[in-house]
Amino acid sequence: MKKYIHYLYAFPILAALLAHSSFQSPDYTPVDRQTVSSLNVERYMGKWYEIARFNHSFEKGMTHVVAEYTLLPDGKIQVLNQGMKNGEMKNILGKAKQPDPEQSPGQLKVSFFLWFYSDYNIMELDPDYQYALVGSSSDNYLWILSRTPEMPKKKLDDYLRIIQQRGYDLSKLIWVKQGN
Repeated sequence: MKKYIHYLYAFPILAALLAHSSFQSPDYTPVDRQTVSSLNVERYMGKWYEIARFNHSFEKGMTHVVAEYTLLPDGKIQVLNQGMKNGEMKNILGKAKQPDPEQSPGQLKVSFFLWFYSDYNIMELDPDYQYALVGSSSDNYLWILSRTPEMPKKKLDDYLRIIQQRGYDLSKLIWVKQGN
């Protein structure tokens, strides 16, 4: 019994920490992660340039970032992400799938390691499939994508306004170098 006594002290502390972490701060603004209501997967395929993103470990310090999506015969999607880091081109091959095309067409899952999938939520997509806003189920991930290495200023301003309206912090955006 004596060796288990420390668990009696740990339990109330753990319970208090969990209860505290479940409450949001009073100034918390929920982020709108709603995805597009329709998606033509075939039109979405091809090359996308990363215009801006939130910083995260797996792309830290990368420039000239491009993603290429290819629809495979089985309906899955091949994902090739490339970027420059320390003067060297890096790439990683992954896969994506659309778990529920009828109910949630803009919600995809992407994996770069075994069967571990992450959310890939297409939140905005222009009618011509030239520009996209992609996020996750977490508000820590966000990408502005374009079919070309640069976005027209008006279109970029529109996307920045949308991002802000959705509750994201614009100051977290990192602008990705695409040119020389």
